[in-house]
Amino acid sequence: MTLILASQSASRRAMLTAAGVPHRAMAAGVDEEAMKLALRGEGHDARALADALAELKAIKLSRRFPTELVLGCDSTVVLEDGTMIDKTTTRDESRAQLQAIRGQRHRLFSAAVICQAGEPVWRHIDVAKMHMRDYSDAFIEGYLDAEWPAIGGCVGGYRIEGLGAQLFARIEGSHFTILGLPLLPLLDYLRVRGVMPA
Repeated sequence: MTLILASQSASRRAMLTAAGVPHRAMAAGVDEEAMKLALRGEGHDARALADALAELKAIKLSRRFPTELVLGCDSTVVLEDGTMIDKTTTRDESRAQLQAIRGQRHRLFSAAVICQAGEPVWRHIDVAKMHMRDYSDAFIEGYLDAEWPAIGGCVGGYRIEGLGAQLFARIEGSHFTILGLPLLPLLDYLRVRGVMPA
């Protein structure tokens, strides 16, 4: 039995590879933005939204590969006032977002769901508390010069494994969670299923 990652995320693939997890990665083929809008319209909060999107991705590929374990993942970011923030599509949007959230705290939810034969068989949602420092406008411009457009696909506008680390004063939670995958609980489950040695 192998693991299929229902994502082309470079950071998730790198985490699985570094941890020695045999897997292959495939795009889930889900219209994520449309689903996100629909789920928000149904009242999903950030935690429930990450879970639902991760499940949707896993189910979709699991129906095509019913004998395999399919891992779907998603991350969401929510400010303390309950406002969810999304990926940005332009440098100007990213600048405005970084200005709006500086000096604030937010929570990053990272959900992982494994499906088999089109049904969820395991799930885990983890949270990291992110404390942003009060960085300057000049810092933002230098940061965007170095990181745009790579951060356009990142919720919150940062890659913590790179220069994005400089945006924070303090972080509470797992580094793996911030990268988009609650890796240690996943490894526990894969050992139970015999994908990884116990």
